[in-house]
Amino acid sequence: MTQATLPPLNRWIWAVAAVPTGVLLALSGRYGYHRDELYFVLCGKHLNWGFVDQPPLTPAIARLMDTIAPGNLTVLRTPSALIAGSCVVLVALIAREFGGGRAAQLLAAVLVATSSGLFAFGHLLSTTTVDVVLWLVVLWLTFRVLRTGDTRWALLIGVAAGVGMLNKYLIGLLAIGLIGGLLIAGPRRLLRDRWVLAGLAIAVVLVAPNLVWQAAHGFPQLDVAGEIASGDSSYAGRPVALALQLVLVSPIATAVWVTGLVALFRRAEFRALAWAAVVIFALLLLGGGKGYYDVPMLLALTGVGSVPVVGWVSRGRVALRRALLAVAVVFCALTDAFLMLPLAPVSSIPDAVVAINYDAGETVGWPAAVDSIERVTPPGAVVLTSNYGEAGALARYGDVPVYSGHMSVADFGVPPDSVSTVIAVGFDDPAYLRRFFGSVERAGSVDVGIDIDNEENGAPIWLCRDRQGSWGTIWPRIRRV
Repeated sequence: MTQATLPPLNRWIWAVAAVPTGVLLALSGRYGYHRDELYFVLCGKHLNWGFVDQPPLTPAIARLMDTIAPGNLTVLRTPSALIAGSCVVLVALIAREFGGGRAAQLLAAVLVATSSGLFAFGHLLSTTTVDVVLWLVVLWLTFRVLRTGDTRWALLIGVAAGVGMLNKYLIGLLAIGLIGGLLIAGPRRLLRDRWVLAGLAIAVVLVAPNLVWQAAHGFPQLDVAGEIASGDSSYAGRPVALALQLVLVSPIATAVWVTGLVALFRRAEFRALAWAAVVIFALLLLGGGKGYYDVPMLLALTGVGSVPVVGWVSRGRVALRRALLAVAVVFCALTDAFLMLPLAPVSSIPDAVVAINYDAGETVGWPAAVDSIERVTPPGAVVLTSNYGEAGALARYGDVPVYSGHMSVADFGVPPDSVSTVIAVGFDDPAYLRRFFGSVERAGSVDVGIDIDNEENGAPIWLCRDRQGSWGTIWPRIRRV
């Protein structure tokens, strides 16, 4: 199929894409900051070419949005809502590259616009938000290269991949998958094509400043990756990764993306992309990564699968098949929205929502939590938090100086030696704190103001005195990823 014979783009795609963007913007101010967003805003105030656990792009976006409208959650999340709409369009374009007509493009757009993954990453500003759209740009352009044979598109692939590496190294997993797919299924000549090599050079040049930063700091990202692989992080672990494949888009879309994977294997010119999907998922499982890491690939496969699914709907009892598909899509859309969007009153978020959607519980109660900490903080004391979310919340809502040894917050400052009284927050075991302080007493508990089972509610607050050594000697032992 040549460029001239591509099916026309369905104009309704833009309207479909506008719907989730509008809904996400309308709901963006409900609940509150996510712990990661508080961290990104804090990192944005200390911009550098790298951080312990991430490259600089998302903190830079957070800084820009917070500079435009300080403390405005809707403005902070506007890029995410726009990215969500862009993902809808990109998946429709992927369906088009695979030969999908207006109906297939529309189905692909609707499935993505109503997916749990899009609601989740579109509601929050996160590295995943930016990562998904850049994966989809690379995949769409790769489809175009394989379809047309015009490798000049590889220059844009290099730009997208390089920008992606400045956001999250996970796009390197896509690069490995694509290289593996080409090695397995060809055309292998692409791996030595001058335009492809030029695209690779562009990507390397773009990410070079961050790689230099990582090298200068001993590649701390490797420690973070090891911590994730251990399974202690949210959404990590092989059983979780397997389960998430069935719901990341939606249950009905699972059948569509599986159909898309089969369809890619059946088309010789696109078979490398099918193998790329297999390689990516295999590496995800072997490496113990978080189960949502491959969500952009599943979205792309949904676009491909929409083409044969529309063909199936158009045969036999057409009215019945269309009705069944429509009912299934609407049911999944409503379920996904209920679980992933802040629809319930903040005072009565269902336990089932928090149990399934961990992030929902991490977006409520931060101002109340800060108040409960500051109420027991003596004059002249500082706060030491166990994680970056607590540090970000105190920096955003509090007046007491806050420090943490967690991730890059450890690099943002060390308490002065003149401070000997510390309020420690979130450390479950007082024995840990007694390694650094001669006196550790329970001062209270974090109270987020509502009855919810999240990471902060009820966390212990400790009053620590009689510091054992200088902060300079203590701090390296407090640092952690």
